[in-house]
Amino acid sequence: MKNRTIIALLLAGILILPAFAQQSSSNSQTQPAAQATTPKADTATGKDPLQPQTNEGFWGKLNPFARKKYVQRQTAPIRDRINELDELTSANSKMIKDVDSRAQQGIQLASAKANEADQHAIDAGNKATAAQQTAQQAHTRLNTVEQVVTNIDQYQAATQTEIRFKPGQTLLSKNAKEALDEMAAPLKTQRGYIIEVQGFSSGHGQAAISNSQKMAESVVRYLVLNHEIPVYRIYLVGMGNAPVQATAGETKPKRISGGRVEISLLKNNLEQLASSATAPKTTPDQQQPPK
Repeated sequence: MKNRTIIALLLAGILILPAFAQQSSSNSQTQPAAQATTPKADTATGKDPLQPQTNEGFWGKLNPFARKKYVQRQTAPIRDRINELDELTSANSKMIKDVDSRAQQGIQLASAKANEADQHAIDAGNKATAAQQTAQQAHTRLNTVEQVVTNIDQYQAATQTEIRFKPGQTLLSKNAKEALDEMAAPLKTQRGYIIEVQGFSSGHGQAAISNSQKMAESVVRYLVLNHEIPVYRIYLVGMGNAPVQATAGETKPKRISGGRVEISLLKNNLEQLASSATAPKTTPDQQQPPK
């Protein structure tokens, strides 16, 4: 009987020792961490780092009688920290994606602004080129106008026609009218010209002058009535029996028999000015963009 009592006490002691070891280990873990003199470290979670267990308990590093709740208490802080790190990693990934998205939008906006600025620069270059060409055209035309105005009273002979009259005759013959038609037909669309009509007649004195004046007037009348030549463009003079200029091979001027009228078409540079004014101008839309 006494042996059984001793065995029972030994078994009870063996069973009590694991519980005491776990209690002492739990008490050592529940001791306030404030006893540590080291300051808090900066961590991702904002909490103190997990401290290693300094008190190993009754069983040392390995408790052969550890229970499930004991293991859960030991691993719970680790699981909490891992979950917090996962949340922080997810939040950081989201923030990185947001920053990258905003950066890409900023890059695209800057690229669009740069392309728009390039297009504005090209348009400005085209307009500057068009303005330069317009200024050059205006300068060229101004030079032409100055030249024309300078020489506006300088007429040069373009064509010359001579009409013969029989003695005492002042009417135009068929051949004379055809010659006048050939000379006056192109003048309807021209400007900057005058017609000089000089009449010559045989005889002497005032009679010859009067006769030459009548022959010249018949020519002027035909040009005004049949070809609508303005009167202000025609200059008439009766030369009478003035000597005719000597031609090549003759030593002195000669006088004529009968009558004749010399019609000279004289032009200045107004026709050139009119043609430059009606020349087609290059518009800015027709300009090719610079490459």
